[in-house]
Amino acid sequence: MIVIFDWDGTLCDSVDGIVRAMRAAAEELAMALPAEQAVRDIVGLGLPQAVARLFPDVSEVGRAAVAEAYSRQYIAATSSGPPPLFAGARELLGALRSAGFELAVATGKSRRGLNRVLAGAGMEDYFDATRCADETASKPDPLMLRQILDQRGRLPGQAVMVGDSEYDLAMAASAGMASIGVSFGVHAPKRLQQHAPLGIVDQLSELLPLLEGVFDRTG
Repeated sequence: MIVIFDWDGTLCDSVDGIVRAMRAAAEELAMALPAEQAVRDIVGLGLPQAVARLFPDVSEVGRAAVAEAYSRQYIAATSSGPPPLFAGARELLGALRSAGFELAVATGKSRRGLNRVLAGAGMEDYFDATRCADETASKPDPLMLRQILDQRGRLPGQAVMVGDSEYDLAMAASAGMASIGVSFGVHAPKRLQQHAPLGIVDQLSELLPLLEGVFDRTG
């Protein structure tokens, strides 16, 4: 059994920093600042897709400038260390590993960005597989999940996606995979419920009992 996690808003308490960096990028370029909720709503998409949704009337050149400015702002804001993990995240991953689950990450972050935060958190060796939006299709396309399954030799019925956004859960549904939502990320439980998750947890400590109750972890 493999448990595939989203990163921002699911394991990592980074959403507010993403919002600040995107708004700072717009301000740097003298563009209209997107509303905070609008930025929260695109967290989970790949950066080009997120920028296109936030700035639909801006040219491709302008969108590329926004993406570059966002990356600069985010890196500068996290230069002293990565955003913190949510309470219990590290303990959960250790418990899942001890219980026999494989672990993976499917994220809208870039490969460079994910490697940077994993290194900063000392978690380079926690996951059996990772996929990032700049090396595959962005969520909600299921390609990154299919690639993880292929890499680990697993079928969709031997995996579950855990995420905080409807992009995560829609991606899992398209891949024929079960999903579990978390209520403390970017999208409200009502939106997550539309994709028929196995459940929605309010804290990460609730996840292991739910997984053990549903799946045969030796599968």
